[in-house]
Amino acid sequence: MSELIETSRNGAVLCVVIARPAKKNALTGAMYQALTAAFAQASGDEAIGALLLRGADGVFTAGNDIGDFLALGGHTETSPGMQFIRTLAAFDKPLVAAVEGPAIGIGTTLCFHCDLVYAAPNARFQMPFVSLGIVPEAGSSLLAPQRFGYARAAQYILLGESFGAPAALDLGLANAIVEPWQLYDHALEKAQALAAQPRDALLASRRLLRGDPAILKARMDEELRLFGEAVRSPQARAAFTAFMQKPKG
Repeated sequence: MSELIETSRNGAVLCVVIARPAKKNALTGAMYQALTAAFAQASGDEAIGALLLRGADGVFTAGNDIGDFLALGGHTETSPGMQFIRTLAAFDKPLVAAVEGPAIGIGTTLCFHCDLVYAAPNARFQMPFVSLGIVPEAGSSLLAPQRFGYARAAQYILLGESFGAPAALDLGLANAIVEPWQLYDHALEKAQALAAQPRDALLASRRLLRGDPAILKARMDEELRLFGEAVRSPQARAAFTAFMQKPKG
């Protein structure tokens, strides 16, 4: 497991930290593999009732490490990123996110799969897929319109506009805005409360709330097909090159 993904137990909650602050917690293939392993650990351990995900040092994640992403050929059927996305969508226990700072790309789309999301006032969400010449992933082309309504989903996906914690609360992506010094403890308290619920009733209710998983899987398969075509296009290559050449602040 990558040392850039830290795991610890707090009672019945598995706490997972994305810990690459020098690169704004941008995710590499090895980190995706470690995240997949952590989720599999939580799913397979009956003593774990919930998983809590957060980023280190005031940043959730800047999304994919673009250099690593291109070296691995983008998200393909067998790529570490796609394996994590499939694991995330199929995860069968409550998932809680504590979001502080940037939550870019997968940092936003994974929130659609969380049961509870708590955001610090400085949280900033963005899905810049189209701007990079590619298409949405993690089922977000289905889940964003369901959650936001079409008009605002189009605003945030087609234009790639970012939005803050108040908008995330208004859109139904976040459950509450919590000050940074309280964020982790608050999210952990809620994760522990979920883990303490009668397990069978909790998991059955969660499945009912999420609906038919076949619909989500079919959309993710279609996204993957189009993503694979797009990432090989000249437009995407040019957009990635321009992104990597931008001065990093």
